Amino acid sequence: MARNAPIDLLRGVAIGLVLLLHFSLTYRLSKSPLADWFGVDAVRAVVNRGNYGVTMFFVVSGYLITSITLRRFGSLAAIDVRAFYVMRAARILPPLLLAVLIIVALGLLGVPSFGNGDAGKGLPAAFYFLAVGSVLTFTHNLLMQSVGYFNYCLNIYWSLSVEEVFYLAFPLLCVLARRRALVVAMCFCAIAIGPVYRGVHADNELFFMYGYAACFDAIAFGCLAALLASVKRPPLQAARWLSVLAALALAASYLAGIDHHEAFGFSAVAACAAVLVWCASASTGAGWADAPGFVPLRWAGRHSYELYLFHIIVLATMRELVPRA
Repeated sequence: MARNAPIDLLRGVAIGLVLLLHFSLTYRLSKSPLADWFGVDAVRAVVNRGNYGVTMFFVVSGYLITSITLRRFGSLAAIDVRAFYVMRAARILPPLLLAVLIIVALGLLGVPSFGNGDAGKGLPAAFYFLAVGSVLTFTHNLLMQSVGYFNYCLNIYWSLSVEEVFYLAFPLLCVLARRRALVVAMCFCAIAIGPVYRGVHADNELFFMYGYAACFDAIAFGCLAALLASVKRPPLQAARWLSVLAALALAASYLAGIDHHEAFGFSAVAACAAVLVWCASASTGAGWADAPGFVPLRWAGRHSYELYLFHIIVLATMRELVPRA
């Protein structure tokens, strides 16, 4: 499958936002000289909203999985469930198992940033069985909702549980629904449920941001963008202008922030990202996203999954070696 430069660029922006957030949480950029130069609120507005980057990933995931399914199998109803699962497992599991092995090994060796001791919990070594089991059974977000933040490295893998439950459910829903209209209806239901769920859980970020229902609306936006692209792609010139408008709206939604757990903030980011990936379906040959200045971001987008898995190991090592000061 040929690479799509606008989508790689969007993923590069998304992983950049996530890395910036995690670096900021570790080294407190809002209390650094940056805050003196630009103001605390300005720094926080830029660096502390990386969870919007995860929302963008969910949109891209929904779009790509739906698009690939349509291209490979001809229709959603014709999906080969077993082949789908094999392809997803081959892509996801090898690097994930390696990352988890490194984290657990260093944790058992007593390196603090890899241990189950965040927030003063001091959980026993045997808790790794439960923690790793939750990562591999797509319930890590549920474990975090039960015990709170407990492991600096493993905490971030909550998003994989959301993705993997989507991968598990998607082919089954396609086979059971049979008709595209029913899949579309389920997507709209997820989009409607998302902000309601977030609003109900606005006082608990472990539910507000990490729950399945809190994230499936973003994936649904991506699925709808792919279904729309399969029947109607925007004209190339219109797609370019619409991409600019959607990118500006996305930037505005990002800067508006989620500091007060605004339930529709994630919806706005997801909708803008969905417009961008729909516009990306019109991409043919070289375009603005292929500009040389975007090469680093496109590279990051191509390798965003591996960067997501392993950057936290690098940061945890830095925490041990490089003082905040």
